Amino acid sequence: MDPQEIGFTPQRPVGWLAPLLLLSTGLRALLAILFGAYLDKRELQNSLDGEWFDHSATADGEMWLDYVADLGDGFHATYSVAWLLAQPHLEIDGASLPRGRLLLMGGDQVYPLASGDGYENRMKGPYRAALPEPPAGGPRPTLFALPGNHDWYDGLTAFLRLFARRKDGHIGGWRTQQRRSYFAVKLPGDWWLFAMDEQFGAYIDDPQLLYFEKAAKHVGPQDRIILMTPSPKWVKAAADPKEYDATDYFIRTILAPTGANVRVLVSGDLHHYARYSGPDRQLITCGGGGAYLLATHQLPDKLTVPPEETLTRSASRSREYALQTRFPSAADSRRMSWGVFRRVPARNPGFATMLGIIHTLTMLAMAGAASQGGNIQRLFTIPLGLMVVIILAGTVLFAQPPGAAFANHARHWLFGLGHGFAQIGLAILGTWVWLQLPAHDWPWPGPLVVAAVIYGPIIGFLSTQLCALYLLIAGQFRVNVNELFAGQGIEDHKSFLRLHIAADGSLTIHPIGIDKICRKWKADPAGAPDTSWLNPDAPLVPHRIEPPIQLT
Repeated sequence: MDPQEIGFTPQRPVGWLAPLLLLSTGLRALLAILFGAYLDKRELQNSLDGEWFDHSATADGEMWLDYVADLGDGFHATYSVAWLLAQPHLEIDGASLPRGRLLLMGGDQVYPLASGDGYENRMKGPYRAALPEPPAGGPRPTLFALPGNHDWYDGLTAFLRLFARRKDGHIGGWRTQQRRSYFAVKLPGDWWLFAMDEQFGAYIDDPQLLYFEKAAKHVGPQDRIILMTPSPKWVKAAADPKEYDATDYFIRTILAPTGANVRVLVSGDLHHYARYSGPDRQLITCGGGGAYLLATHQLPDKLTVPPEETLTRSASRSREYALQTRFPSAADSRRMSWGVFRRVPARNPGFATMLGIIHTLTMLAMAGAASQGGNIQRLFTIPLGLMVVIILAGTVLFAQPPGAAFANHARHWLFGLGHGFAQIGLAILGTWVWLQLPAHDWPWPGPLVVAAVIYGPIIGFLSTQLCALYLLIAGQFRVNVNELFAGQGIEDHKSFLRLHIAADGSLTIHPIGIDKICRKWKADPAGAPDTSWLNPDAPLVPHRIEPPIQLT
């Protein structure tokens, strides 16, 4: 594919364990935590248009909508989903499902960091290639986007420039209407869509509350509500009850006074499909728009929402929700966990190189200390001490990613230290083997050359395998589950939602799964202006993840 012909540069999947990316993403996340209040542009959005949107009038009283989240990663996965979303109809299990008149993006439209070029190459370009022009002979579909944490890393600057343009905003054939990072949309059949921006997790800003209070004045007891959130806090609250506080506050103070029923909560952020069902609503996670697959076998079978621990803070009445469906299945998720030994070094060669350098320097420091005699004090040299500190600090920080619940910190510390001492043990073994080789007594720089050319690559591979073993074991105890799958970068098992509001006001949700994405495309230069520039070389086969979900 020539970037000049398609207008963007297709990107490889993000290597999430690449050393520079780990460092830059960690720094960005730290800056967002420390200075988030200074970067938060939600307060400034009060100066932008504050109207809600009315899409309730259609010729037949019906509407189709699409929902996708976590999409701006590698080209093949992102475009596979975009291509399916752009087709006029999808034939699935004998049913024809028309393209949505609204396309709802649920967060993390770009990875790893928000920027103009990042959006262009990882999200806007692929979606423009999938639907270059508005459909001929039909209404122009409209796109609404909710920011996720990766959209927030630049304080929403690039996000607002792309999705909240005042005039002639569009991404290919989809027009953009929103003026803020949150929105309310009136739909046919007495349905409403509310999309709240609760990034940084601490509060919902006052201009946003005022915006939704204004929209809620038009909502009545006969209405039903779909609530979009950037993250499935109902799942995360199982480990940290305060995670759900902002969502519950929004429901209690903005939506509940209207008398309307909140029937669906939907979110991305976790890169899989999972649905919890309760007596009052459906809780759906659908983050399969293009980013690496995340495990499903660690999901709890039941959730109490809000968590009972929050009842003393005037929370809503707790209800139980049972896990109904997950994609991929728990068995498939467990099976794919074992791919960590093969995929981590293949997907992250820079990570293996970094570990090889660290181990080689540690070995040289250990060998230097050992060569000076048996005095144990020789082991406490500055170079050796520095390398030990680097290893232990690195593994502990790796085991405690930002957002780990406080109650789980002890577990993260134990696994981090255990991983660190295991790597030090490997370094001791490597040093012993090195001292048995004749190369360590060669004149310099001979030993350094052998260490860099032979020892480094071998120990780098072995230490990567040890890290993979750590991830596999720690993942069983809900530590580094994200890294277990992020390091593998699995592109298959994508998902999105196609929703239908019928003339009688009933809502049907079709969860769509793709077992295998397309990795080979062919250009269609002679196609109609509104047809995709690139088509799959072999058929993409979408399927229903579960039977349609009917809500009245």
